[in-house]
Amino acid sequence: MVPNTVETPSVETKNPYQLAMQNFEKAADVLELDEDTRTMIRNPERVLMVNVPVRMDNGHIQSFTGYRVQHNTARGPAKGGIRFHPGVTLEEVMALATWMTWKCAVVNIPYGGGKGGVACNPKEMSTGEIERLTRRYTSAILPIIGPDIDIPAPDVYTNSQIMAWIMDTYSMTRGHLVPGVVTGKPLCMGGSVGRNEATARGVFNTIECACQHLKIRLKGAKVVVQGFGNAGAISAHLLDSAQADVIAVSDSQGCIYNADGLHIPKLMLHKERTGSVKGFPGSEAITPEELLGLDCDILVPAALENMIDGNNARLIRAKIVAEAANGPVTPEADAILDDKGIFVIPDILCNAGGVTVSYFEWVQNEQHWAWDLNEVNTRLEKVMKRSFQEVLEVQQQRKTNMRTAANALAISRVVEASTIRGLYP
Repeated sequence: MVPNTVETPSVETKNPYQLAMQNFEKAADVLELDEDTRTMIRNPERVLMVNVPVRMDNGHIQSFTGYRVQHNTARGPAKGGIRFHPGVTLEEVMALATWMTWKCAVVNIPYGGGKGGVACNPKEMSTGEIERLTRRYTSAILPIIGPDIDIPAPDVYTNSQIMAWIMDTYSMTRGHLVPGVVTGKPLCMGGSVGRNEATARGVFNTIECACQHLKIRLKGAKVVVQGFGNAGAISAHLLDSAQADVIAVSDSQGCIYNADGLHIPKLMLHKERTGSVKGFPGSEAITPEELLGLDCDILVPAALENMIDGNNARLIRAKIVAEAANGPVTPEADAILDDKGIFVIPDILCNAGGVTVSYFEWVQNEQHWAWDLNEVNTRLEKVMKRSFQEVLEVQQQRKTNMRTAANALAISRVVEASTIRGLYP
C-alpha cells in the first residue's frame, strides 16, 4: 500500500487547537456572541485517547497512541477523517474536529465535526501491520462510532482499503453489514463514485467562483500547487484541464518549476512511478521558499496544516490562495495575506467537497441506492458554488475577510441548532 505523499510541517512550533480557537473567537466577535453561547459550542463534546497494541511482523508487540474527538453534534452525527501519521497529536485532532464542525455547517450538510488519528509511520509498516493497527484501533473507538453517531473517513495516509477494514471490524461486532459506519469505501463495498476526486473538485469549483468574482480568467492563469498528494494532484489536473498553466508543484521530497507550465498527466504518472515529483523531465528544481514566492494567479496549499506562517507568508504573490489542505495558513499569516490584498478561499469552504460527497455516500448507503457520477458531480458543484456565494455575501455584509465570513456563517448555524436544542439535563 502506497500512502499519499504530504509535506513536513513548518519547523515553527504551533498548537493547532489554539490557532483554531483564535479563528473561532474572531468570528464569534463578529457575530457578537455572548460568553454563555461561546462556552456551549467552543470545546469538544468528547475526547477519546486509546492505546493500540499491535503485533508486528517480527513477532514483537508495539504500542501506538490513537485518538477520536467529537467536537459538536448539534446538527447531526460527527463526521471526520482518520489519519495515520507520525505527527498526530491530541491538539491536532481536536483542531481538525473543530474545523470539521464548521466545514459541515458552512456547506449546510447535517453533520457535526469529528476527527481521529493514530501516531504511527505507515511508510515503515507492512500492509499486514497496517491492517492489524486499523482493526485494533477500530475496536478501541468502536463504542463511540456508528452510522448515526460518528462516521469516519479517509485522511492523511489512509485510504479506501483502510475504510473497508474499519467497516468490516465494526460490522463483525454487530453481526451484520453496516456500510454507513464509514465513507470513502471501495465501490464494491458501498462507496460512492466521485469520492476520490471530490475534495479536489470542490477546490476547483470554488476557484472558478473566486476567479469569476475577481474577474480573473481561468484559462491561462498561472497556478502553483504546494503538496502533490490526492487533493493537490487532482486539483492540478482539473485546473490543467481548464487550460490554466500549472507552473510549479511540490511534495515532501522536492519542488519543481516550469515557467511554461508542467504537463500534469505525465507528472502524475511520474509521481506514481517514482514516488515523487522530483526529477520530472522538463522541470527545474526550486526551493520551497522560491515556490511560495512565484508570481502567480492561484496558489493551492494542499499539504499539511501551518505550512504558511508568519515567516513565509510575505513571500506570496498570488492573487488567490485556495486552501485544499486543512489549516494551512496560520492566523499570523492570514493577517499578512490580508494586508497584501490576497483573496483567500478558506479551508472549511474550499476543501469541503470531500465531506460533501462523503455525505452523499452516506445518504446512498442509508437509501440502499447508488447515484451515477454525473449526479454526484452535479450535486457537488451546486453545493460548493451555493456555499461560496453565501460566504461571499457574509464577507461583503460584515466587511471582513473570507475566513472570518465562512467561520461566522458556520458558527451561526451551529449556534442556532444548539440554542434550539437547549441544554439537557
